[in-house]
Amino acid sequence: MHAPTALPMTPIGHIASDFPDKFGIPRQPGLAEAARARLVLAPPFDDPLAVRGLEAFSHLWLTFVFHLSPERWTPLVRPPRLGGNARVGVFASRSTHRPNRLGLSLVELVAIDTSAGVSLTLRGADLVDGTPVLDIKPYLPWAEARPEARAGFAPEAPAARPVHFTRDAEAALAARTDRDTLRPLITQVLAQDPRPAYRRGAEARVYGVRLRDLDVRFRALTGADGDTALEVVEIVAV
Repeated sequence: MHAPTALPMTPIGHIASDFPDKFGIPRQPGLAEAARARLVLAPPFDDPLAVRGLEAFSHLWLTFVFHLSPERWTPLVRPPRLGGNARVGVFASRSTHRPNRLGLSLVELVAIDTSAGVSLTLRGADLVDGTPVLDIKPYLPWAEARPEARAGFAPEAPAARPVHFTRDAEAALAARTDRDTLRPLITQVLAQDPRPAYRRGAEARVYGVRLRDLDVRFRALTGADGDTALEVVEIVAV
């Protein structure tokens, strides 16, 4: 028996999130718990019956498509955790550049709204705005949490870098009505140091990461002890 050459799939919904662009998105779920997201189900999957009982679970697996990644793939990739230079096999990585561009993300379920269709409020999502979602499954910690598992070249969470705000950035932040949620979002995203690994060391360069309706511009500062901190230079509406 021959396997089918194509398996058609239909997104069950799309993500609306704090990340309008893929640059700066935490490389794993849960690293920026301040990140807000909603999964809006599309017809005919937006039937409230389809999520009956889901409120009993605190976390969900989302299967999705890296729709902003190129369809072309290569057997070797360069994981950021290895400095962006060492290569490993694509199936030994969590790279977005995959044969079928499929992703898997563990998110926290905050609320379910069935007043007009179905939407799920999520916390800690690492998903760009507009991401097509293919499936939802409840997370079972007794079956899927294996603390004794080996984690290869990523044995532990990346160290969080300190994040500081300039006076101008503080003033822009203070003027925002969403400042109480925006500050932790900026801090948690930049603490992961989203700069490309192969460009680190260019201290004078100012980068911009899109969060909500803003361009958050930042740079790296290296102290006398050699440790690097990220400084928010300005926050600009786009």
